[in-house]
Amino acid sequence: MEREQLGSRLGFIMLSAGCAIGCGNVWKFPWMCGQNGGGSFMLVYILCLIVLGIPALVMEFSVGRAAQTSPLYMYRKLEKPGQKWGGFGWACLAGNLALMAFYTVVCGWLIYYFTKFLIGQNASLSFAAMIAAPEIDVGFLLITVTAAFLILSFDLQSGLERITKIMMSALLVLMLVLAVHSLFLEGAREGMTFYLKPDFSKIDGSVVVGAMNQAFFTLSTGMGGMAIFGSYIGKERSLMGEAIHVILLDTLVAVLAGIIIFPACFTYDLEVTAGPSLLFDTMATVFAHMSGGHLWGTLFFLFMIFAAMSTVLGVCENILAMVRELTGWSRRKGSLVCGVGVFLLALTTALGFSVLRFQPFAAGTTWLDFWDFIVSTNVLPLGSLVLALFCCNKFGWGWDAFLEEVNTGTGLKVRGWMKPLFRYIFPAIIAAIYLYGIATFQWR
Repeated sequence: MEREQLGSRLGFIMLSAGCAIGCGNVWKFPWMCGQNGGGSFMLVYILCLIVLGIPALVMEFSVGRAAQTSPLYMYRKLEKPGQKWGGFGWACLAGNLALMAFYTVVCGWLIYYFTKFLIGQNASLSFAAMIAAPEIDVGFLLITVTAAFLILSFDLQSGLERITKIMMSALLVLMLVLAVHSLFLEGAREGMTFYLKPDFSKIDGSVVVGAMNQAFFTLSTGMGGMAIFGSYIGKERSLMGEAIHVILLDTLVAVLAGIIIFPACFTYDLEVTAGPSLLFDTMATVFAHMSGGHLWGTLFFLFMIFAAMSTVLGVCENILAMVRELTGWSRRKGSLVCGVGVFLLALTTALGFSVLRFQPFAAGTTWLDFWDFIVSTNVLPLGSLVLALFCCNKFGWGWDAFLEEVNTGTGLKVRGWMKPLFRYIFPAIIAAIYLYGIATFQWR
């Protein structure tokens, strides 16, 4: 099967950033930041992006471009004779499916809120009532999955690349407008102080674990989420610069999300530690008290749909590519089968607050927490650790082969002196933080 290619460098950067930018930036990042001390979490998060995010993204792009295949076979394609790395490709497929098992449901919630704001029925919105109504959860999950795989049924350049360019451009414009609006609210100074001024006394092990997991979650590294896009680009540009561009765009959106949310919370005396409902009940309350709140709320949830759908499209493209390489199916047949499979798997989350109740960990946890634990706490950090071991050691692909691939083309280069950072420091930090996180996890 001939490998499809993206039509432009801009398409690659927008598509990669689109996969990275999503609910991780504008749903999960703000409430994690709020629950972990604001500026304290922000500082550790930025450090994790620089120390861990850049190397992980560079390595994933490199493996994808060198292998010219989906994550299912990328390790097998690059491993040396007699090595047994191929099994990690199946872990990539499992991780992508686990992510879509809850991410598509969250995207459906956003579409529901947008619809209610659009038709002027936002006054009675309730997050608790929404998630307890199976017809809402399942109906809007179906809309999300159908829209995603309908777009993916077209060829790469006319489908995914074109749609993502439009969505990403609209997303950035909408976020800038909403951020400027928030900066003129009465509580803007207090909100921005909480958001950007670190309190070093609040930085502990749990903050570091949360920041690392959030960095990997927002970049989608560790389970081939970015490798697939590396496989769609040519060799004209070296990959360090491309990775930094994607991370800068990703970080910009996360920062703007906080600028939108925290000044509003302090203006209307709302709880910054509200958790996953922060973007739903809290922001709906904010818009109800704002002049022109109906319009601002409609725009806000429209931009949230753009953010979430960009990731849904990116990850579903990854799943589709892996299934097509397994079966040889066309895009349309693969899209139909994968769409049905993702929908059925995501029903666990959609119905997990009503008819399929499941408490995997501490009191109050649900299917959503289970799938997020699989992805954020395990697959992403451990997948990034495997990637580093594979790229930087002779028992894997090897440093020399990685260096040749990552530095092919014009642009920023990975230097020889960076080898200890990639080979020893990067995996050691991930392993230490991961083990601490598992040891302190609230199992019950």
